[in-house]
Amino acid sequence: MIRAYKFLLRPTARQTAALGEMLRDHCSLYNGALQERRDAYRHTSKANVRYGDQSAQLKEIRAFDPERQGRWSFSSQQATLRRLDKAFQAFFRRVKTGQSPGYPRFKGAGHFDTVTFPKDGDGCRWDPTPHDPVTRVRIQGVGHVRVHQHRPVRGRVKTISVKREGTRWYIVLSCDNVPAEELPPTGAIVGIDMGVAHFLTTSDGEHVANPRFLTAMADELAEAQRSLATFPKRTRQRTKRHRAAARKVAKLYGKIRRQRADFHHKTARALVRDLDVIAHERLNTAGLTKSPAPKPDPDQPGGFLPNGAAVKAGLNRSILDAGWAQFLGILANKAESAGRLVVPVDARNTSRTCPECEHVAKENRVTQAKFECTACGFAANADHVGARNVLSRAGLALCTAA
Repeated sequence: MIRAYKFLLRPTARQTAALGEMLRDHCSLYNGALQERRDAYRHTSKANVRYGDQSAQLKEIRAFDPERQGRWSFSSQQATLRRLDKAFQAFFRRVKTGQSPGYPRFKGAGHFDTVTFPKDGDGCRWDPTPHDPVTRVRIQGVGHVRVHQHRPVRGRVKTISVKREGTRWYIVLSCDNVPAEELPPTGAIVGIDMGVAHFLTTSDGEHVANPRFLTAMADELAEAQRSLATFPKRTRQRTKRHRAAARKVAKLYGKIRRQRADFHHKTARALVRDLDVIAHERLNTAGLTKSPAPKPDPDQPGGFLPNGAAVKAGLNRSILDAGWAQFLGILANKAESAGRLVVPVDARNTSRTCPECEHVAKENRVTQAKFECTACGFAANADHVGARNVLSRAGLALCTAA
């Protein structure tokens, strides 16, 4: 198995400054390589600059600027150039498939937050001493940085990434050959229905409450954003007060993100511990949260008819606050490690199908919480009905696969 471990770093003030310089210098390398590709496309008969061409220039760049580029790991700089190359590959792939291209952009110093070391020991070494109670990681140009290692690392460390989130620094270890930790079988199987009123509902009728972390901090977040918006554009990023206001907004969003991830991990762990098979809807979160298309007004050129965008925006915000996609990804990873089975099923009409007579109709879903079949009169909680239909489809899928 492949698994990633994420640990909090505890650098000193001097190491924090060095880590910031490392990000800025890698960001400068990224932007310089992007500018070279843009210039080559515009001024040299659309010549294509590839990763190999730019990687071959690294030795000269490091010799020309030893203070900024020569002090960092050569392999980490190659990883930064590969990152740009992947961005261009994705751009050309989207062009060929007719999607919105999204040409690679220059990175601001505050938006380049990760440096990757492709191999353990080459520029960054993870080698905790068994007899030392304090775990440290050695980063070239920074030194030995303390690590808050809250769990043991299993498997072989392949790549290491140093990441900044707000004012915090993290190290991410990507490991392979991680042994599975299978749990004893329970013989239980359940279907779950994701929702907004309840975070999820099981086919047994149990509800897991939706914590709504973004909504709970909406007032505090709105106040911080209003304070940030009071600064005119000409003074932004130039004053100490503006930087402090921006850090406060980032700190609140970071807290919401950590609370949501913690809730997802604990909820997924509880399901994996008690159940052998977990079925869920195959959800397209990006499509579900897409804004409605505008409706031109035929009687008024240049005008538009109401399309429910305001109501849809509130629903989209609630779906994104729940974080369905992140939760299902965490659930799948934990299930694989524990030897459990996760079965995604087709989500169409799960909340409109009667589990008793299988009658499908839009009118069966009376309200957000109430289901009443127009054919047989069966009534129940709508989320519970959806979870029962998910379980039924999962059983059919397992029988077909067998």
